[in-house]
Amino acid sequence: MKHWINQHLQVWRQLLSRIWRNKLSTLMIWCVIGIAICLPAVLYVIIDNLNQLAGQAKSEPQISVFMKLDADATALDEIRKKLKQHPGIARHQFVSKETAWQEMQENNPDVAASLKQNPLPDAFFLEPKDHAPAAIEQLQHEAEQWPGVGHVLADADWAKRLYALLALGKKAVLILSLLLGFALVAVIGNTIRLQIATQREEIEVAKLIGATNGFIRRPFLYAGIMYGLGGSGIALLCIYGIITIFNLSVAELAELYGSSFILALPGWQLCLGMTVCAVVLAWLGSYIAVNRALARLNPK
Repeated sequence: MKHWINQHLQVWRQLLSRIWRNKLSTLMIWCVIGIAICLPAVLYVIIDNLNQLAGQAKSEPQISVFMKLDADATALDEIRKKLKQHPGIARHQFVSKETAWQEMQENNPDVAASLKQNPLPDAFFLEPKDHAPAAIEQLQHEAEQWPGVGHVLADADWAKRLYALLALGKKAVLILSLLLGFALVAVIGNTIRLQIATQREEIEVAKLIGATNGFIRRPFLYAGIMYGLGGSGIALLCIYGIITIFNLSVAELAELYGSSFILALPGWQLCLGMTVCAVVLAWLGSYIAVNRALARLNPK
């Protein structure tokens, strides 16, 4: 066990020494990895903040439930009970047909004068808890089945458009992440391949004296891990800097609309996910490059 630990510690000491001797080239690789991870991460943070803003928007979707003209007081009481007990409704408001007729006479006296009687029904105006288009449509279809209900309208077109744009943005982030992830594997693989080429003679000598593939592969895999860790650190610094700069303008814009909205910085889950992805991709690029090099050194 002690021998195994010493082997790994020796590899890490040699790796850190090599990184220190080649500080500039290592920093360049870290920056490439950091930028490749930073771009989709920043877009994801912005879309996630917009998604939360959509859920807190003041222009909340409203469902209008119009009763039949012959609906009696019993039907109205039954609807009130349903609305009070319904888990998907945040609040509701009742407007009687008499109140609606009075407002119409005050606001549109010419139209009201041309009507012989009140054509307006009793109505309930509902505010759903969940603003997702699917939840609003489900609540609308449910309200249409209630007794005494004549017609139901859902003012959720803006929510559908917004959520469709956010969904499109998430797909764009996913595609960009896949493309940059592939590019990252290629970049790390090419970097490790160049390192292997400069140490080819050392590797050949090590093979002659009985070094295993695992022993030869180990320092290059550790180098990939270091590249991934350094690149994720650069990416996190870039994200925090970009979001902070964006917030200077976002705060001014929000103040014009009487809001205190600012872009939230990424949480620890996103930071951890970025670090893991960077390390895994860098390790994968190193693994592929080393295996290809070993295959050439050990032709069948």
